[in-house]
Amino acid sequence: MSVLPPGTRIGHVHLKVANLDRAIAFYRDVLGFELQQKYGTQAAFLGADGYHHHIGLNTWESRGATPPPPGHTGLYHTAILFPDRRSLAKAMKRVLEAGIDLEGAADHGVSEAIYLRDPDGNGVELYRDRAPGDWPRDETGNLAMSNARLDLPALLAEAD
Repeated sequence: MSVLPPGTRIGHVHLKVANLDRAIAFYRDVLGFELQQKYGTQAAFLGADGYHHHIGLNTWESRGATPPPPGHTGLYHTAILFPDRRSLAKAMKRVLEAGIDLEGAADHGVSEAIYLRDPDGNGVELYRDRAPGDWPRDETGNLAMSNARLDLPALLAEAD
């Protein structure tokens, strides 16, 4: 039984970045978020669909810094949920056209996802959910998520 009320969500992610303009260019120009507000040269807030911010970026403690080395704790990835498969396909097309390599892709049964890194080395997942009625379940009714191969050419074909 959950103690959280219905409708509770993670509202935004706030990332430490080394170069604010470079990070804004990635999240705005490649992924498509709208720059909502910029605080001088040290912070910016980007959102989708007019929302005040889904992503905060700052250089308060990280200007010119390097990503943490593998094997350390920290953010694994930020997952950005798209409303449908075509929107995910269009986002993947923008990523590839920007020359950004995908690190992976998966069909999780409940969702389809692609994985990449932002310019600061932060993991980014772009995904779309299937309808809850289509989620795979085991014989007792529990979720049966998987990690199957995602057909990237078929997904990309939906971008046009």
